[in-house]
Amino acid sequence: MTIGSDDFHATLHSLRVWDSPLPGFDTGAAPAEPLPLFRAWFVHAARAGQLEPHTMSLATVDAAGRPDVRTLMLHDADARGWHFASHATSTKGVQLAGQPRAALGFYWPTVARQVRIRGRVIACGPEESRADLAVRSRGALAAALTGHQSEVLESAEDLVRASERAWERAGAEPDAPAPTWTRYVLDADEVEFFQGDPTRRHTRLRYRRTAEGSWVRELLWP
Repeated sequence: MTIGSDDFHATLHSLRVWDSPLPGFDTGAAPAEPLPLFRAWFVHAARAGQLEPHTMSLATVDAAGRPDVRTLMLHDADARGWHFASHATSTKGVQLAGQPRAALGFYWPTVARQVRIRGRVIACGPEESRADLAVRSRGALAAALTGHQSEVLESAEDLVRASERAWERAGAEPDAPAPTWTRYVLDADEVEFFQGDPTRRHTRLRYRRTAEGSWVRELLWP
């Protein structure tokens, strides 16, 4: 299907943003640390009907300093940081090994909220990485066992064959090891909460970690 430039621009400029009632954001009542607020916003977005609120963008840089971004799933958020997982041999895994700093971005349009997170990324050990797969679905294990993430794929048939073998193994060996599968934790030093406003008087609250480890809260101009 081919879409002309006129159709594209007509569609683009016809879209409306935040045309339903939106929640407020009382920054004066915000907690001293960002994690409790993130958890509260996450649950609120899910209960408001936001689809897949655990999807997030992960931004990394390569050896030449070129930025890279992709969408993946949040696995946890606790006192250690924000958890996700991938193959250590994937593009993101190689980039994180070379430069272990990254940024995460959550966008929940149902409630016009964003959360932006930056910090240092730590690769977990084999035991914790293996446990990450143990609590997930057979499909997740099969995908991990398929491997070769980010490598060049010669044909779609190669993927089908490898995936079928991986699904069979995942069913027969639910604890099958995937050696390169790695759980990562982003230890945040900056977290920003954004609440959209129909009048464009958006509210932005940034948490910034000091050298002593405490958090400073700052309002930002939208």
